Amino acid sequence: MRLGNAMESDSTHGAAMPFYRDHVYPHLVTVLGNPKPIEEIRRRIVPLAQGSVLEIGVGPGVNFTHYDPARVSKVFALEPNPGMLRRAEKQRRRTQVEIEFLDLPGERIPLGDASVDTVVSTFTLCTIPGVVEAIRGVCRVLKPSGKLIFFEHGLSPDPQVRRWQKRSEPLFRWAFEGCHVTRDIPSLIRKGGFNIEQVDAGYVSPFPKSGSYCWWGVAVPESRN
Repeated sequence: MRLGNAMESDSTHGAAMPFYRDHVYPHLVTVLGNPKPIEEIRRRIVPLAQGSVLEIGVGPGVNFTHYDPARVSKVFALEPNPGMLRRAEKQRRRTQVEIEFLDLPGERIPLGDASVDTVVSTFTLCTIPGVVEAIRGVCRVLKPSGKLIFFEHGLSPDPQVRRWQKRSEPLFRWAFEGCHVTRDIPSLIRKGGFNIEQVDAGYVSPFPKSGSYCWWGVAVPESRN
């Protein structure tokens, strides 16, 4: 998994506008990124994590307080945005779970093969440019007996909504640091080397349908089956 490209957002203005990336965008995500319907799903799925955990794209750290200290030994938190890390540090102080922020020193997740029991991804796969390659990197660090917990948004099954998604995607990519609203996330997870064991889907936030069709569930490495 190439972290230099794969874990950084595919923004058309990130390099030219570091102030937006490091200050405005983190504030925007903090204000808009966790409405009540999304928060309720986080409360249901994040506690499924156990053992050693890698969370990719932790953002402002809203998942941290949902990890169960009785089930989770440690969370490795991967986030390339300095503005997000400042906010996530505040959330780390609110939990009893040990959380270690990971730097991005090279092209791969800085963890060994088959080294974690759970990977958590919430609203991250929409922004990664080389998303299938990134998912394969997630599969590399996950133990064969491990699981991927995901909560992502993307391509609606409704033709009319899809048309709006295609029209509005440039705006989403500009405002939300490379966010793609036309990705079929379950299909991409399968291409990345996983089988999906359980999944739910639907429109789950008060935002327009073009940006609020979500999937949440659990996937396991193909090698298990």
